[in-house]
Amino acid sequence: MKSRSQEQSLSDSRELDRSYDPLTGNPPSKPNKKTIKQRFLKLIPCYRSGSSSSSEQRSLTDEAKLSTVCYRPEGLDQLVQQTNFSKKELQVLYRGFKNECPTGVVNEETFKSIYSQFFPQGDSSMYAHFLFDAFDTNNNGSVSFEDFVVSLSIILRGSITDKLNWAFNLYDLNKDGCITREEMTDIMHSIYDMMGKYTYPNMQDSAPKDHVDNFFQKMDRNNDGVVTMEEFLETCQKDENIMQSMHMFDNVI
Repeated sequence: MKSRSQEQSLSDSRELDRSYDPLTGNPPSKPNKKTIKQRFLKLIPCYRSGSSSSSEQRSLTDEAKLSTVCYRPEGLDQLVQQTNFSKKELQVLYRGFKNECPTGVVNEETFKSIYSQFFPQGDSSMYAHFLFDAFDTNNNGSVSFEDFVVSLSIILRGSITDKLNWAFNLYDLNKDGCITREEMTDIMHSIYDMMGKYTYPNMQDSAPKDHVDNFFQKMDRNNDGVVTMEEFLETCQKDENIMQSMHMFDNVI
């Protein structure tokens, strides 16, 4: 039997299919069949479904694994303090992570391979590269379990400010504290490449540039050609649509 929180989680995840990127705009496309919840779980090997396609059976399997996992990774208590995950949730995440990556880390090639399964109709390699850099907080070319769950905790269960800070870091490609037009253009092209050519309605070739123009028109308050963290946070926090989209990630898993 599903708990009330699980039912709410499933309800919230269905809403996520209606948009792709809450901050840069929504490239028009057909709604994805897989929910954001399923996408995140797909990154976690132990959650991958087997022969069954029933969402209810997958949920029961998830619950069974959650109750039977007893392995406690070193530093678990510290990760409980650093994230918004419980010990049991971290145990499940860690077991799946280690099953897929016995070395305890994921390199960029593996990360891209996993992410490409979400968008088979397009080329997700460049966006996955940017996303990998955001997860690779130590800038050492690999994502450890700690890197993974700390970022995942922010994306799924962090405060609005935490989520916006993480998003800003994703868009700030050279990590110099501001987002340039060139950086946002690269981000938008990577998103449109990832979505693929076969979207409905068909996207115009000018769509990425239009999104960049809209982004800077809204965010660049002093018209100096860059968006700072302060401008980004202030604008987002005053935008009802962005705030609503940020709350969509609450209780995804």
